[in-house]
Amino acid sequence: MNSEMFPSIEERRKLKQIPRRFKDRRILVIGDLMLDHYIRGSVNRLSPEAPVPIVQVKEESFVPGGAGNVAANLAALLGKVEVIGVIGEDSSGFELQSHFASLKIGTTGIVKDPARVTSQKCRVVAERQQVVRYDRESISPVAGKTESQILSQIQSEIKKAEAVILSDYGKGVLTPKILKTAISLSRRNQIPVIVDPKIEHFKRYKNVTCVTPNLHEAWNGMRRIPKPGEEELEKLGRDMVRTLNSDSALITRGPEGMSLFQKSHLTVHVPAQAREVFDVSGAGDTVISTLTLALASGASLTQAALISNYAAGIVVGKLGTATTTIEEIESAIP
Repeated sequence: MNSEMFPSIEERRKLKQIPRRFKDRRILVIGDLMLDHYIRGSVNRLSPEAPVPIVQVKEESFVPGGAGNVAANLAALLGKVEVIGVIGEDSSGFELQSHFASLKIGTTGIVKDPARVTSQKCRVVAERQQVVRYDRESISPVAGKTESQILSQIQSEIKKAEAVILSDYGKGVLTPKILKTAISLSRRNQIPVIVDPKIEHFKRYKNVTCVTPNLHEAWNGMRRIPKPGEEELEKLGRDMVRTLNSDSALITRGPEGMSLFQKSHLTVHVPAQAREVFDVSGAGDTVISTLTLALASGASLTQAALISNYAAGIVVGKLGTATTTIEEIESAIP
């Protein structure tokens, strides 16, 4: 059973009120912190040394990526954010912490591990086209003293939180023990726990409030061959909720919007809101950030999904890993 969601005038009026409650909602983000490095320029010729474009650099910028972009999205929406993750003792880690400080994001939970490098993605962009990306990262699971420090930070910070986001980019922070601890403590404290999943770890995310894969992640995370049609999608979503014993699953579907599956509820299909797509980088981070703030503000899962869909429609119309604001979301709700 399913339905396509077109909110009534009264429902839209209620939706507009929810983002106004985002301010100072206390959200704890646990996951893989990264630094996104953008080199922007123009291309007028190919290199005589190899068949590659020569990018004339015009500007460079650094922004938080991975779980850091989730935190930045929450901060842009006036949430009170604390992050828990790992960085190296390097310039990228220092840059990342400086950005968090400027965004008033709490960094008490960040653990420094001298044996690791801070994960960094560098994108070279020419005329809105990404030319190449290169990465520096540590991907081995955290262990020993580093894992113990993270567990200690979770036990301390979760008591202050109104919701928890687990942002898994497969860089080693969300070990089975850390996941189990974060989920069980969230449930014990009766606060929502939302997961942005990694395909390889999919079936570790049991007993959460909501898991938010894109369609590709959903099929592959459930170890299934993708099949067309709404009936197959319905079966996938229902099986996901049952397998993970989660309250819900929100599958984002690009130009086809998103679908929300809940225990004992009709499936809700939400049409996409973007008018023009420039860049989908970080759209999933926007979805999980907005969804979580809405839940922490007292919204139902359906209301939270609708609001996150409006937010995603805003950020894909911006270039680069972007964020949105409460005012932009309110304006996007007709």
